Order: sequence, then C-alpha cells, then structure tokens
Amino acid sequence: MASLRIREAKEGDCADIIRLIRELAEYEKLSDQVQISEEALRADGFGENPFYHCVVAEILPAQGEPQGQGIGSKIIQKVAQVALAKGCTQLRLAVVDWNKRAMDLYKTLGARDLTEAEGWHSFRFEGEAMRELAGR
Repeated sequence: MASLRIREAKEGDCADIIRLIRELAEYEKLSDQVQISEEALRADGFGENPFYHCVVAEILPAQGEPQGQGIGSKIIQKVAQVALAKGCTQLRLAVVDWNKRAMDLYKTLGARDLTEAEGWHSFRFEGEAMRELAGR
C-alpha cells in the first residue's frame, strides 16, 4: 500500500507548486491563463497575511501498486479539515466542464454542482477589464 502524507505547504515548496499549477493548466488546456511567478506565489501564500493556504501530498507508492488510488479524496478531505479549523463554512471547487472524472469525485464526496442545482455561473474580471472596472 502506498505511503501518503498530506501536510501544510512550506515556502520551500513554491517551485513544485508552480510546476503543478502549470501542469494542471496544461491538462485543462488553459496554459495561457497561468500568469504567476514563484516570487508572487511565495509572497501571497507565505507572507504576514497569506491570501491562500496550500497542502502538499507526499506519495511513496508501493512497488507494483497503481498510483492515484484515493489520493484526490484524501487531499480534499485534508483541505476541508484545514478550512474548518480556520473558520470557513464552505469549500468551493472549480472544474472545467469536460472533466467528468473530477466532477464525479466531488459529487461522490458530497459536493453539490451549483451550476446544476442553482444555476450559478462563475465570472472573472482580469487584466484590462479589472483595471477599467477599478477606474485605473
């Protein structure tokens, strides 16, 4: 059985976190939307008032064992534990519409698809639209 340890990220993990963000963006065909540097990630997550919290999964698969069995569920469970400990009342996840595997996992774990259930859509202001909105 694989050895799995999920822990709070440390500042020294930033290079790996950036690599994983870029790999996910490539997988989701959204590489053009990743505009973050390791320095920004470090400042935003490990400064005096962090904007985000991150967990890291360290996985040592047993020889001959398939990788990825249940790891996503364990990571989401850890994120929920951290969120509750920090006083959060919700955990929201974003997923591209073609990633049925992720959506099925979230539903299996008890999440509600707000697009289906309530008709919510996610919007984003960025770049020039954000500057224009801010009057800059």
